[in-house]
Amino acid sequence: MRDFQLPGRSVAYGESGMAATSHPAATLAALDVLRAGGNAVDAAIAAVAVQCVVEPQSTGIGGDCFVLLAPAAGGVVALNGSGRAPRAASVARLRELGVDDLDGTVHCITVPGAVDAWCRLVEAHGTKDLDELLRPAIRYAEDGFVVTPRVAVDWHEGTGRLRCSEAGRRQYLPDDRAPVAGARLRFPALAATLRAVARHGRQAFYEGDLAERMVAFLRSQGGLHAVEDFAEARSEFVEPISTGYRGLEIYECPPNGQGIVALLMLNILEGFELGAIDPAGAERMHLQAEASRLAYRDRDAHLADPAMAEVPVAQMLDKGYAARLRALIEPGRALAKLPPPLLAEHSDTVFLTVVDRDRNVVSFINSLFEGFGSGLVCPETGVLFHNRGKSFALDPEHPNAIAPGKRPMHTIIPALALEDGRPAIGFAVMGGHFQPVGQVHVLTNLLDFGMDPQEALDAPRAFAHAGQLEVERGILEATAARLAGMGHEVVPAAKPLGGGQVIVLDHARGVLLGGSDPRKDGLALGY
Repeated sequence: MRDFQLPGRSVAYGESGMAATSHPAATLAALDVLRAGGNAVDAAIAAVAVQCVVEPQSTGIGGDCFVLLAPAAGGVVALNGSGRAPRAASVARLRELGVDDLDGTVHCITVPGAVDAWCRLVEAHGTKDLDELLRPAIRYAEDGFVVTPRVAVDWHEGTGRLRCSEAGRRQYLPDDRAPVAGARLRFPALAATLRAVARHGRQAFYEGDLAERMVAFLRSQGGLHAVEDFAEARSEFVEPISTGYRGLEIYECPPNGQGIVALLMLNILEGFELGAIDPAGAERMHLQAEASRLAYRDRDAHLADPAMAEVPVAQMLDKGYAARLRALIEPGRALAKLPPPLLAEHSDTVFLTVVDRDRNVVSFINSLFEGFGSGLVCPETGVLFHNRGKSFALDPEHPNAIAPGKRPMHTIIPALALEDGRPAIGFAVMGGHFQPVGQVHVLTNLLDFGMDPQEALDAPRAFAHAGQLEVERGILEATAARLAGMGHEVVPAAKPLGGGQVIVLDHARGVLLGGSDPRKDGLALGY
């Protein structure tokens, strides 16, 4: 029970359905669909489409998505909606063009995979048609929407990137500056594109006039994209991966996503009695930081598109391997230098979760990668392209090296937890590279420290990455000082770390408990 004299928000409760998103308009859209008889998949599609309009810094139809679905009947369905590099793209070709860094170039744009994934998901598991589900998003794009506070902050920070293209400047920077909270915007070109997709499905986006216009724009920027690359784009239903933790089975999408990193971290931390220590103390933050440093080292060495590189999934999920990594962690001192990977070497985002009356659970993440993605906007279609291909390597020997038709290593990772075969938790945490750490932090808050979903999201966070330990302002100075004494290079987090959503299914009482991250503008709402 939280202290009602302190700032905070109560956990949300519901019985017949619930949605948790990072924007009020998206949560409302999902609830409207649920209350009109749609299922969790229908509601998730409606919500994420709205977010592609009202949270343009984080997501869009020019991005990618990953989905986990836990049907009430049992099992887990995983959908990989990440796009591929153009067929003409390769390390050698980019070197010929003088490219030695993908960041900030048109070559960081892979073919957007989100729209195809939406269409496949609705066709396979939805109950309503796309025309109905996209109406709220079309209405916001056509008639206008009000900019919310966190979106306004992110928009301001993305001003420079939006000036990368004339259409970006014109459509996203009215009066040549970022809109402030409370400003009202419209995206008529994007509305027309959404309307075409609503009427004609994936074909409208990946073939014909819209695809030709997008390809022509990308090629005008120096891209290697072709209409055939768009026509061949297909999302894939894949086999999810999982591990056991504290009596639950935790599910993630397999590589090329980094969900395996979260599972590896859980396997490492499983051997520590986390519940016996202070959840906001230095010891907990230290153990989590060391586990993340070891797991991310393996990510950077091995994670790639498994269709084109050997990814040691079984070895990384092996409990014995996690025990070997755990043995490297010293309780009171940070590893000064990480050892080489123990495995053999090979030659901003939105998340939402929805539960319906039948207890189908959807965990859905849709992303442009960094704020406003590439910053490149197709003027005729209003499509803002992501920069997901920035994650490719330009070392031809690296498993994640760019290659024709290849998918890059992906940071976006939805998650689900099942207990005794029944859906138990839909959750994830946005935030680029932070996402596995965010997931582990929130899940251990729930399972090891007994927090409710809102408390688990409210709790302060730390992130060990790139040689430093970023700490949010919510972490006490004494805790930060103790971490520094353990050998961590402690620095203040420049921005809030991530933003998550959680819905817990309490089957015994027949209720749903939801939380939404205060680091974003959204909310959890049930009925």
